[in-house]
Amino acid sequence: MYSVKMKKMVEEMALTQLTPEVNIEERIVKDADVNRPALQLAGFYEYFDKERVQIIGKVETAYMEKLEEDEKRQMFDKLFQHKIPCLIFSKDAEDLEFAIECGIKYDIPVFKSERSTSAFMAELIRWLKYQLAPRISIHGVLVDIYGEGILIMGESGIGKSETALELIKRGHRLVADDVVEIKKASDKELVGSSPAVIRHFIELRGIGIIDVKELFGVESVKGRQNIDMIIKLEVWDPNKEYDRLGLTEEYIDILGNKVVAHSIPIRPGRNLAIIAEAAAINHRQKAMGYNAAKELNDRVMGNIKKRQEERDN
Repeated sequence: MYSVKMKKMVEEMALTQLTPEVNIEERIVKDADVNRPALQLAGFYEYFDKERVQIIGKVETAYMEKLEEDEKRQMFDKLFQHKIPCLIFSKDAEDLEFAIECGIKYDIPVFKSERSTSAFMAELIRWLKYQLAPRISIHGVLVDIYGEGILIMGESGIGKSETALELIKRGHRLVADDVVEIKKASDKELVGSSPAVIRHFIELRGIGIIDVKELFGVESVKGRQNIDMIIKLEVWDPNKEYDRLGLTEEYIDILGNKVVAHSIPIRPGRNLAIIAEAAAINHRQKAMGYNAAKELNDRVMGNIKKRQEERDN
């Protein structure tokens, strides 16, 4: 279970606090979904998820306009008795006096947004889902190569950081070295970033710690990046059969998402930076519908078929 500070949500969503008497410094939000309490305002509280952020939009406002003052007060009083995290009104909401009174009474913050209900809800849900997404930390290096997020993995000391440094010198961008924090933004999207403590730093054995941002400039680093492919560096094993065509894809499961993975054997003289660049470009080509391995296979099979036909004739 993850959480995000309510103060951060207020800042990101540009909310106006209507109850400054209520302190929000230590309050947190734990649910990525939100709720529009239309049925609750009408008195139906079965299956009500009180842990969610509550949003009142134009429909709820239109309903409240038809109520008497005592009914409004009782309605908000019952809603706030459930100890909801907060209540947010959209820009169309008016006559907020009773909600503010109940917010102060029950020590629950009340906010207002200047956006329309649908646009605000969509943005808030997107932001909360990212902030509260499942996450994991993995030992590796994450680099942005031609816009593709390449996660380089392998045993300690195999050359991951050195490969990343060569890629940076070739104009690509470092996202994370040593520890990569990965969030599951959706069923198809994994987002990697670096822990704040070691952000922009690379460890090179024999030299020590270097600051990539200071040495190569701000264009050499990036805050976060989608993970599109994994490169696993391995010590060359003469007894192992390595894929030489690439007709079948290998995958690694991370937080339930499958990511394409390539095992690269390490031998003296291999330029890993160029190999990583080629792998990134090839991955992008496949995403655009062109598969070099399949093209070669089709040519070979077509040539075999043609010779067979010539032999038969």
